[in-house]
Amino acid sequence: MSALASYVSGTSGQPLLYRSVGGVLSDAAARWPDSPALIVRHQMIAWSYRELDERATAIARGLLALGLVPGDRVGIWSPNNAEWVLTQFATARAGLILVNINPAYRSSELHYALRKVGCRALIMATAFKGSDYIAILNTLIPELAASRGPQLCCAAFPQLQFVIRLGAQRADGTLAFDELPPLGAGADEALSTAQAQVDPDDPVNIQFTSGTTGPPKGATLSHFNIVNNGYFVARGMQTLPRDRICIPVPLYHCFGMVMGVLGAVTHGATMVFPAESFDPESTLAAIAEERCTTLYGVPTMFIAELEHPRFAQFDLSSLRTGIMAGAPCPIAVMRRVIAEMHMGQVTICYGMTETSPVSFQSDVDDPLELRVSTVGRVHPHIQVKLVDTTGKTVPRGAPGELLTRGYSVMRGYWDDPLRTAEAVDAAGWMHTGDLAVIDDQGYCSIVGRAKDMIIRGGENIYPREIEEFLLLHPKVLDVAVVGLPDRKYGESVCAVIRLREEVSSSEQEIIDYCRERIARYKVPRFVRFVDAFPMTVTGKVQKYLIREQQVSELGLDAERTG
Repeated sequence: MSALASYVSGTSGQPLLYRSVGGVLSDAAARWPDSPALIVRHQMIAWSYRELDERATAIARGLLALGLVPGDRVGIWSPNNAEWVLTQFATARAGLILVNINPAYRSSELHYALRKVGCRALIMATAFKGSDYIAILNTLIPELAASRGPQLCCAAFPQLQFVIRLGAQRADGTLAFDELPPLGAGADEALSTAQAQVDPDDPVNIQFTSGTTGPPKGATLSHFNIVNNGYFVARGMQTLPRDRICIPVPLYHCFGMVMGVLGAVTHGATMVFPAESFDPESTLAAIAEERCTTLYGVPTMFIAELEHPRFAQFDLSSLRTGIMAGAPCPIAVMRRVIAEMHMGQVTICYGMTETSPVSFQSDVDDPLELRVSTVGRVHPHIQVKLVDTTGKTVPRGAPGELLTRGYSVMRGYWDDPLRTAEAVDAAGWMHTGDLAVIDDQGYCSIVGRAKDMIIRGGENIYPREIEEFLLLHPKVLDVAVVGLPDRKYGESVCAVIRLREEVSSSEQEIIDYCRERIARYKVPRFVRFVDAFPMTVTGKVQKYLIREQQVSELGLDAERTG
């Protein structure tokens, strides 16, 4: 093992950008006014940078004309669409703080989000995937239907004054998004005043991070945080104005709004949104018909695209690069993406919402083996160290918890100083909860979550290692490895497997496959077959739900040792 410490610091000849979110759009409109900026296929929208800038300015004026003032929080509860992108830039330009509300949220979660950050306005779709958003909101705000003026008075949400709806459907008590731009005098002056007050270090965005316990936390990000992270992520892919980035990931998450939108705008590239939410066929069609050069996604999205029955019918030869992130990237899937999707310069990113999000990224010209087995090297202007349970930095090659420090670390969790202090220590290090290994060349491998590590009879077992091994089995499409309670060993290994279509397997077949090839203590005690994993909207496997389900189905509650 190396004597070097597991500490890395990203250097760059490119200094950090001291720009606001609204400012980078103004810059793009000035440099590339007639270049395509935004293509939203399901809305049949194609805007140039000049058009996007003008429309965002108009919405910013409209929000200020309602009486909103810099620092006010504006929630957006919607799937991907052009209005989402407009709102991202309009709120930033007006000095407002955009609050991303997961489109999968329902009444209790929406109630929590609106109250936690004190939204003064809510911009919302009227429906999504069969859910009636207006009906949900009416259950929370009975005053809404009776409201006749533009301003709401609500007992449950005293700070919420405006509900702004997207689309043509009318609803009592709401304002239409398309009718926001005012015609009255003074609108330009109000916007100029608000823009002059915006500082790149101001908070611009709140994103709720879900945990396995406790209510969601509102990670608060500044202009400086997300402008720079978006810029350096796109720079890592060698993005140019001629690039066209296919963005099937959700806008409410950093992957969409930072790595996607801000990554494109800071380089003058084109944003292409295939659909309001991920659909593999729509994504493949968007790549082929818009000649996209870049594709984003989490591993499960790439799997769905590769396994689509019509995959071979789409011409993906325009692709050059992209990002696979959001969850550990299976080696077998990465190899297929490079070979079958023409993404020879695909990169892997690693990060978390609280770090804006990216801390590590592979280079487009890294050797193939490193691009399929690591998350690359530390990002420019970022510091990372790995520590043991006592807080001591571990040597290179040893696993430790990954801590991040630098421009990307959030301002904190909104109105939650205690949980902020638990996450960011006095020296400014963000404790990620992820276990990683850094080699002598600075390449980082994520070996799992600290809380997901399985300790069986004193042996530390990293689920990712077993998952990567099982993905080599020709019948296995995807796998999640979790630890289950075991009275004798403390924990035992359980492999939950999705098989490829039209194949069958058995628990014994998988166990025999493992026994011949990996250490005995890593061989799963249980093998379970499922059709699908519980997932977040961003495509992350929810292992804690898998664990709870298997404990229940296998009757292991009595095995818990506390």
